[in-house]
This record gives sequence, structure tokens and C-alpha cells, in this order.
Amino acid sequence: MISTRKYISEWQNALRAEIFHLKKYGSTKYFVKNGRLLSGGGEYTYYFDSSDFLRIPSGSVLRLEWGSMSEEGRLLSSEGKSAIISFTKSMGDLIDEAFLYYDPWKLLDELSSRFDEMKESKQKRSRIKHLMNPDVTAKHPTDKIKNNLHELILRSKYNPATFVWGPPGTGKTYTLARVAANKYSKNLRVLILSHSNQAVDVLMAEISSFLKKKDKFKEGDILRYGSNANENLDESITVQNLLEKRHPSLAEKRVQLLEERKGLKQDLSGSFSQRDSSRLLDLETKIASVLEKVRVKELQFVKDAEIIGTTLAKAASDPAVYERTYDIVIVDEISQAYIPQAAFAATLGKRIIVCGDFMQLPPIASSRHPLVEKWLKTDIYQEAGVTAGVREGKLHAQLFLLDKQRRMHPDISAFTNKFIYQSLVSDYEGVRDSREKNTGLAPFPGKASVLLDSSFSGEHCITDRISSSRMNLWHVFLSFQAIHEAYTAGARSLGYVTPYRAQAALMGVLLEDLYKEEQSRADIIAATVHRFQGSEREQMIFDTVDTWPQSRPGMLVIGKDSERLINVAVTRSKSKFIHVSDMQFLRSTVYGSKTIRQLSNYQDEHGHTVSQQDIGKWIVHQNPKMQWFHARNLEQVKKDVAGAGSSMIFSLPAGSTLTQEWADIIKSKGSRVKTTVISKDGSHLISDADHYLAYDIPFPCIIIDQRYLWYGMPVEGAKRIKPPSAAVRLESPAFIQHLLSVLPAH
Repeated sequence: MISTRKYISEWQNALRAEIFHLKKYGSTKYFVKNGRLLSGGGEYTYYFDSSDFLRIPSGSVLRLEWGSMSEEGRLLSSEGKSAIISFTKSMGDLIDEAFLYYDPWKLLDELSSRFDEMKESKQKRSRIKHLMNPDVTAKHPTDKIKNNLHELILRSKYNPATFVWGPPGTGKTYTLARVAANKYSKNLRVLILSHSNQAVDVLMAEISSFLKKKDKFKEGDILRYGSNANENLDESITVQNLLEKRHPSLAEKRVQLLEERKGLKQDLSGSFSQRDSSRLLDLETKIASVLEKVRVKELQFVKDAEIIGTTLAKAASDPAVYERTYDIVIVDEISQAYIPQAAFAATLGKRIIVCGDFMQLPPIASSRHPLVEKWLKTDIYQEAGVTAGVREGKLHAQLFLLDKQRRMHPDISAFTNKFIYQSLVSDYEGVRDSREKNTGLAPFPGKASVLLDSSFSGEHCITDRISSSRMNLWHVFLSFQAIHEAYTAGARSLGYVTPYRAQAALMGVLLEDLYKEEQSRADIIAATVHRFQGSEREQMIFDTVDTWPQSRPGMLVIGKDSERLINVAVTRSKSKFIHVSDMQFLRSTVYGSKTIRQLSNYQDEHGHTVSQQDIGKWIVHQNPKMQWFHARNLEQVKKDVAGAGSSMIFSLPAGSTLTQEWADIIKSKGSRVKTTVISKDGSHLISDADHYLAYDIPFPCIIIDQRYLWYGMPVEGAKRIKPPSAAVRLESPAFIQHLLSVLPAH
């Protein structure tokens, strides 16, 4: 058995290794442009636009790289797709394009510092020991158990560390909230923690709602501390609410200044006058002063609260949290937290409940150092030894399983219940009936589980030139069409997930441009599987992306943690799960024992497959800006080419041929239209082009005036296709601009 001091030593070394890696190589990369110098002097402040939403906390240390230059700066503020960053050196007046790296290593450094304090505390080391080496015999009185909830309350009263296993849809939020409320009713101080703001928001909202229903809610006793990401969070438990109630003038001043900054930054996107720049910097100074006054009030709110909810990172870096002791600590989504974070959480309370699902996504770390692999890439369940007997259907004495799922239609959960949870989890009675209404909506009405098979539709998979993340435009279009059919049928809870960040970004741009109004009236989201863990929608699309000409799927889909990723992707759905995948590619490149093969095989064997040959049957409603055509119907593309005003780009894969009809179409373009050909051997196909880029993109497409994209034409350039051959006409300058910025040839 490892000593607690040995644990602490290894954890600190693991954190140092990860910090070193993040400092050297970076972790999150953003493309920024239109950089302008706002002010100089002691500090040089720059304004940037981004092609992606910047999810970076203000005050974070960033690294900017452009050309051969690199400079470290500090984020002053960010609003959506823009940022203001302060540097100690001047980088000139303008920076056209650059890459921004955000490395949250300082949060890890704070966590490491907490362990220095633990070395000197026998009590804290004892709490770590109970978590890492849980008793093999439970101490709670089993003869007094009334129900599942009561059992967990008893477990957390008599056992130092309780491990809750909460598979998707089994009511962990409901259960944890009632345990927290029970402790509160006994005048015990409770700390709620999770790795993500969203998870904290959801659990805190459930606690406050329950206490209000029981008429036991007291304003100020329940506090959501730190930034909250959920717009639906009960405002009565936020710092902002308490500030407005108890210090209204300070709250009003804070809101006024932040709104003024937001408006001014919008003006800056089109104008960079010296006057506006000075106003913005003056605002930042005023905001900093007001926020310091707010901070003093916040500390008092924390001191007075009986149930506090915050993130693990905030808890480790804020003395207002970590310098107090709690009667019980409840950590949600623990399977995504680092083991040192779980251990730190245990030191804060006399008892701890950790809750999560070790069959969902594990923590993410970047370094390949052995100690990082051991302590930052595995979850607490595994290292504490409570999962040892699960595959044989045996549960550890300190492992409490929530075993009835209420989220998914049984046709969806049937796969995960059997293949992921070894039949330990079953469906709650009545869940099928509760989902039938939404299952009956298009696309594929009446089907809860669908494998939308893209086999023999062509070669589509490429990599983003910025991040090397994989993309598949054909799957984006199929998935968007499924969303469009669902929305047209009345569905208003829709999600799209994929393993790859570049693919999620493509869909995000498409939705933002074509579905902006619809998104304001419905709950529609596109994200990576990692970002979507903990969320759910009535209809979900899981896009695996991978297909030819790649030699095999990426490690996200077939690697050691792929079972967890696929489990998360499937279990986000409530009423309809649509799996967009190339079965022929999977069967050619993936072993049958891999989870992705098991999923596609299971769906196919149970009659859930919709093939490429059925594409004309389920596509019913054409979006005005994204329309489907037979790839040999050239009437509309003739009109678009003839009407081109300035530019055309042709992607012609190696081995393409052009018919005489296509040669005539190309000749119909105006003389002022500049033509670019992207092809390794296409110069002989369009001999009078203005530019040739010797790069092989695997799919044929045409971009006209950077406004229209014809995907799948000329069909003669497509490979691995069987009739019927389809093509997409997309009118979206924003999507095309994004595509051109990430294509390998640019």
C-alpha cells in the first residue's frame, strides 16, 4: 500500500510534468486575425477578432505566435469572437493573422501548492487515505435502509468516502441534490464541486428548487460561487442576486460598466479611433476597481453560506473555499476530474461523496510522462480499486450503483445497457411511453435508433490545416439535413456531437449562418463529445466523421478511451439517436471487438440502417440555402457558373475527368472571372485557369464568388461512389470563408 506522502509526491510530480508540457507545447489553439494596437507605453494592448468563440477566463496568461515571433500576454477581456490582450512588448500596429494559445497551467500550479499544505496536516492526509484506500467493509447499518436515496444518506453518514456510480439518465442530479438538502436540514455545511461550471450549475439549481418546494429555502444559505454557465440557473443563489439585493448601487455600477464595454467593443470591430481606444482602456481600469469592491462582498457571502457550489479549479485557487472545512463534500462528474483534484476535494470535508461514471470520458491531460498517464489520465474509481469486480457483476462495498435509467428510449439504451454496463443497468418502467411522441417526429419517424450509413458516397475525410483535426463535409451536410427535417417536423431539442473539434466548428458555422433564427427559437447545439458530456437532447446526431481516404479512424474513435467516448455520444439522446457513419469503411479498417464496430453492427442487425441509396426518400424539405441535387443534373450549376462575377475554385481529385458538357459549362464563365484549380494533375482539365494549386483534395467541388459551394460536382471526380449520386448546393459565404481558411491547400 502506497503511503499518503508518496501519493502527494507523485501527484505533484505529475502536475509539474503536465505544467512543463503545457508551457512548452500549448494545449488549446485559436486562430485570430485583424490585430490592432490600442495603446502603448508600459503595456501594449491589442484587439483581435477570432474565427471561434474564445472560452478563456479573463486574466489568463496567453501566448501569441505569428510568423517566427512569439510573445506572452494576459487576457483583459473577451466577448464571443473578440479579445483584448495586454503585452509587455510592442508587436507593431497591425497583426493580420496569428495563433493564440491558452494553457491553463496556472490552475494546476495552484493545485500543486495545496498539496504542500497537506503534507503538514495529519487530518488531511487521513482523509486522502480514506479516499484512495476505501474500506472493504461498509460501516452503515444496512437493516435501516428504506430506499435507494436513504441508503446513500446512510452511507455518507457512516463511511468516510462513498463512491456513487451514476450511468446516464439514472438520476444522479436528483439523488445528490436530495442528499445535500438532507445534510443542510441537519445544519451541516455542504460543499458542491465539479470539474465544469455547467455540472455545478445543474446540481445547484436542483438543490435550490427542491428546498423551495419544501419551503426550506433561505436566501444566502445556498450560494453558487464563481462564474455560472447555465442561463437557466436559479438567480436567487448567485452572487449577482445577493449583490443586487444587499448592495444595489454597486451591482448597478458593475452592470453599467460591463454593458458599456460590450457596446464599445462592438464599435471597435469596424473602427479603431484613438478616442475609442482610450475610452476602452479607461473602462477597463474602472471595471477593475468595481470588481475589487464586489470581491470583498463575495467573500462575506461565502462565509455566511451553508451550501456552496463551485468548480474544483476555483476551490483549489480561492482561499475563501479551501481555507474552510465542510461537514460533507459532494463531487459530481468525478470521472472527468484528475485524481489529485479528487484527493484535494477529500481534504476539505469530514465526509466525501464522489459521483460519476467510469464508463464515460476520463480526464484529459497532454503530457506523456508516466506519472501523468498514471494520475491525470485515469479516474479515481480505477485507482481506488472500486471497479475491480464490475466486469464480473460484483460491486465494491463502498460503490453505490444507480441502476435504473429514465433518459433514453429503450431502443437506444439497449446497446449501452448490454455492451457498456454489462446488463447491470436497466430501463425504468414507462420510459418508452414517455419518448414515443418525439420518436415519432422526422427524420425517420417512428425510429428511435438510426444508422445513417454514408458508404459508397465518395471520399470525404480531410484534416484541418490549423489543428490537424478531421473534417467531413458530406457528413456535415447529411447531419444538417437531419436537423432541418427534425425542426420542420416540430422538434425543438436537437444536438450534434462529433469526436473532432474541426468538424464541430464546421457545423457551428453552418448553423450560425443558415439557422440563426431557428436557434433563437429552439435548443440546437453543435459540439465535440467531450464538451457535451453532462448534457442531453430529445434528438441527437453522432457524426463519426472518419472515412476514405484515411487509412483508419482516428484514435478518438478506436483508441483505449473510445468505448467511453461512444458511450457518451449514444447516451446524450432521449428520443432519437442518429449515428452518421461509413459502415463499409469501418468494416474494412476496424476490428469487430472495437466499440464503434459493435455499435454499427448492432444497429445494422436490428434494422436501424438507412443507406446512401435511400437518400431521396428521407430528404423531404429543402432549405433555401442548402439544396440537394442529383449530381448529373447540371441545369442549376450551369446558371451559377454563367452568372459568376469574380472567381471560381475547382477541386478536382487526382484521376478526374471532365465531360464535354462540363468543358462547355466552364467556358461559359465571364472573361473577368479568375479561376483556381486545386489538383495534383488537373492542369490539363482546365488549361486556361489563372492559378493551379498542386494539392489533392479527395472530393470534387466548385466555389463560385466565395458565395456558392457545389459539393459533389463534377461527379466524374468522385471516388468510391454508387448511384444515386447526390450533390449539395450551399449558399453561405461564412461557411465558405471558414472552409477556405482550414483547407490544407490554403
